[in-house]
Amino acid sequence: MTTTPILILGGRGKTGRHVAGRLQARGVPIRPASRSSEQRFDWYDESTWSPAAAGIDTAYLAPPYDPPGLAQAGRFVQQAAADGLRRVVLLSGRGVGGPGREFAVYHAQLELENAVKDSGVGWTIVRPAWFMQNFSEDLMHGQVVAGELRLPAGDGAEPWIDTEDVADVMVTALLDEKRTGETYSLSGPRALTLAEVAAELSAATGRQIRYVALEPEEHVTEMVGYGASRAGAEALRDLFAVIRDHRSEYVSDGVREVLGREPRDFTDWARSTARTGVWS
Repeated sequence: MTTTPILILGGRGKTGRHVAGRLQARGVPIRPASRSSEQRFDWYDESTWSPAAAGIDTAYLAPPYDPPGLAQAGRFVQQAAADGLRRVVLLSGRGVGGPGREFAVYHAQLELENAVKDSGVGWTIVRPAWFMQNFSEDLMHGQVVAGELRLPAGDGAEPWIDTEDVADVMVTALLDEKRTGETYSLSGPRALTLAEVAAELSAATGRQIRYVALEPEEHVTEMVGYGASRAGAEALRDLFAVIRDHRSEYVSDGVREVLGREPRDFTDWARSTARTGVWS
């Protein structure tokens, strides 16, 4: 077992906190780093990079999702590699580099993957589908509570994945160097449209939740009105475009490949999450 802490960038995020908890439960030393952690780290403040990565051998990277943030993540990896970083496990996005993804956000994700590969470190890349937890945490939590999923996904479907499954894969990749040089695509066991997601959430919560299909620019306007940056809102628009264009209606077997088990189903996740009271 390593005695050098594993750097967790995004240690309080949707995947990072689960990765951190699992490593700690195994007695693996970690160094969580974020804007709100004891070890401060900010993708947009390069003065925080070297202190966070000092003496680190292995890092888990959960980068921002917008192109400017992804570019910063690529620069960080190159700097950290020059300072002695040896291994990186990168959270990327499913379908990066594939057809129907001719958008700035996907080009930026591919450039980050290439920056990691070209940095000289050992790497593992994990490409999950959209997270189920987007409906229970910041991105769409308020919409579920309000009873309307107002999103620009049309009638396209996505095989939503539980971040607990993603974290299990990440921990395996971090602790097993035989995973070096591998790219894993992850998804849940079935694809659901947003109308089907709304029906699942309605059944789980016992109240009516409906899907309102927005036009892409209408969604950008709403997101900016809620306080999102235009770059972030446009990145989300383009991520949803892949669902809208029916380019994500397939399942990936990375969870089974890495963990030897099936990923969690949306119905089970929604019911257990509803019992926590998060949508009450």
